Amino acid sequence: MITLLTVLQFVIVVIICIAVLLQKSSSIGLGAYSGSNESLFGAKGPANFLAKFTFIMGVFLIANTIGLGYLYNHTNKDSLAEKIKVETNTSIPSANTINPSKIPSMPQNSYDTNVSK
Repeated sequence: MITLLTVLQFVIVVIICIAVLLQKSSSIGLGAYSGSNESLFGAKGPANFLAKFTFIMGVFLIANTIGLGYLYNHTNKDSLAEKIKVETNTSIPSANTINPSKIPSMPQNSYDTNVSK
């Protein structure tokens, strides 16, 4: 069922892309390549039909997305966060085990000694 809805999702997206590209805009879009559409859709042209068609396909896209999310969450009950294994690392030394004699000291400058006086 999820595979069918996923394929349907891609088909709806392609149909919406084509419908948007066929709509008239200020630069006419791809509607210029389809010839005269006034005779097919009436005197006003395809503007109203394509706008309503795009809106309906958008509603189908949203409904299909919600359905895919719902079905996917019910088939996969486990979360990725639940699969993470927390390991305790005991190889990190604590502050008490560091030998202070092995830590290099900072060189003393002449102006450091004058500030403290």
